[in-house]
Amino acid sequence: MAKKRFLKTPVRHVDVTSFNATPIIKAMRGMSFSSRDTAAAAEIFERMLKDPGCTIVLTLAGSTSAGGCMQVYADMVKYNMVDVVVATGASIVDMDFFEALGFSHYQGSPAVDDRELRRHYIDRIYDTYIDEEELQACDMTIKRIADGLAPRPYSSREFIREMGRYLTTRAKKKESLVELAFRHEVPIFCPAFTDSSAGFGLVKHQAERPDRRLSIDAVADFYELTRIKMEAKTSGLFMIGGGVPKNFIQDTVICAEVLGREVPMHRYAVQITVADVRDGACSSSTLKEAASWGKVDTTYEQMVYAEATTVVPLIVSHLYHQKGWKKRKRRRWARLFAE
Repeated sequence: MAKKRFLKTPVRHVDVTSFNATPIIKAMRGMSFSSRDTAAAAEIFERMLKDPGCTIVLTLAGSTSAGGCMQVYADMVKYNMVDVVVATGASIVDMDFFEALGFSHYQGSPAVDDRELRRHYIDRIYDTYIDEEELQACDMTIKRIADGLAPRPYSSREFIREMGRYLTTRAKKKESLVELAFRHEVPIFCPAFTDSSAGFGLVKHQAERPDRRLSIDAVADFYELTRIKMEAKTSGLFMIGGGVPKNFIQDTVICAEVLGREVPMHRYAVQITVADVRDGACSSSTLKEAASWGKVDTTYEQMVYAEATTVVPLIVSHLYHQKGWKKRKRRRWARLFAE
């Protein structure tokens, strides 16, 4: 009972189709600071949707999925606003796949005694709680999926596809990001896949099957994602946070050059972040800085310095109600890797 008092109010994921944020975005165009930047970001994303040759890539880093934006990202796939996803393993496994199995994230408090949480086997993400026992059940589900696959190296995209296939018949919560990506042939890449619950499950898989085990090939990830960049006419990035996913997709321009193919820089780019620029990082550089590396064109780029859960639902709700996604042809980039 003591544990249940912490895990009693599930996080409710915002439904961007249930309200129309267009009047807010239009009002922000006449404002200043982060409001005007948010409106500019929405306009750039709208350009991506209207560009018939543009492949749109969503990158996810941080914990916004657990914090209430999980349905936003799933709906972006469902409503054809996204062609490729590059994410942290936590965003895909510990958050989206975890809830698809029927588990929840819970509202909590950052002022709690963390030693008490540990006694109850509860993990904390700022003001959000996770039942560690449920998280370990997620780990073991990853292990079972791995146990049923042929023992060879897999890209994270290949393995996540199998997670999506698993959910088509076993999901407790329907239409998760992983399941929808499988159904709509949207490839998901996690360049640091094992830095998540997937890592624990795969370690146990390898420990129990030393002579018949699979592995995750991060180099294959890089090559596959670069192949998409080489085949796409042009590309646009909508980046939540930064870090490895952001750097990974931007580096495909350079990787294509290394492979002997000259491809255009990413034509459109939006990054929503609270990272600081003064330490030379800003979650792997500002977008203007990335232009010096030959990664991002600066014609249509916008940095939005805001906590993502406060502005992403507004941008995506606006785009949903503008209905530009209805005229887009689905790219179905997963077909490039027909296994």
